[in-house]
Amino acid sequence: MKKWLIGLTLSIAVLAGCGNSEQKAESSNTGDDNTSSEQASAVEEEHRIIAGTVVIAQILDRLNLDAVAIPDTVKDLPARFDDLPNIGNAMDPDAEIIKSLNPTEVLSVSTLEYDLKDKFEQLKIPVNFVDLTSIESMMGEITALGERYSRVDEAKALNDELQAEIDAVEVAANNEEKPRVLILLGVPGSYLVATENSYAGDLVRLAGGENVMAGQDAEYLPSNTEHLYSSNPDIILRLSHGMPDEVIKMFDEEFAKNDVWKHFNAVKNGQVYDLEEELFGTTAALNVPEALNQLVEIFYP
Repeated sequence: MKKWLIGLTLSIAVLAGCGNSEQKAESSNTGDDNTSSEQASAVEEEHRIIAGTVVIAQILDRLNLDAVAIPDTVKDLPARFDDLPNIGNAMDPDAEIIKSLNPTEVLSVSTLEYDLKDKFEQLKIPVNFVDLTSIESMMGEITALGERYSRVDEAKALNDELQAEIDAVEVAANNEEKPRVLILLGVPGSYLVATENSYAGDLVRLAGGENVMAGQDAEYLPSNTEHLYSSNPDIILRLSHGMPDEVIKMFDEEFAKNDVWKHFNAVKNGQVYDLEEELFGTTAALNVPEALNQLVEIFYP
């Protein structure tokens, strides 16, 4: 069981990748705007950033930072990244292509560090694995990027925008009774239970929900339906990753064939919800406000 859990947890970390120094120079006191602009452009050219994931590309755009390459994705990316070279899948990028682009920094995510670190080190590619495992850590990374690339104002504006949305949701949730929530994270062939330390658990907490798996250190736990039944959730959230349609079908079969589920109040009351992978990934993203608002609609109809 332990080996299976480690393997499945690593696969979830891999799925997380699916699924993303210089501030514009201020005019000098002499009013020489042209000189300032030229200086800013020269400094920009010193940085060749590769966006390792879609979320990172979206963050770079909001910080008004360009990149020299992006990951392969079917998602729409900001126009500034049109026609850029493609490094392949975020989970297994083409290191030779990356090396040929002579990046000053590759930005990937910490959940892919186990899989990618050795490859980059062997080719002496500078890489930074940013922590997007929670909303708080994502905002911290946005601040750090703003400081490193002289985009302090842009980073603060982005974080202020996110925080305002979070605060509004928390204020609304404070006036409501907290629902007890069970979060199931499914990948093809298996599923785990998400604790409050997972990104989904973070969203549920901010939306006013009480995670029935509170008090755990891990992000995900193996499922035990008898134990879960005793937790008596009011609401069950099902997250499907990897191959969403296949995973939803797996969940439907599990709930139909395993008689224990029929006795859950959440099931009997029709309080089981399948959440879209686009909004509820395994790592934080800039669509936090949309995800929180969807949870609010579920929790407080």
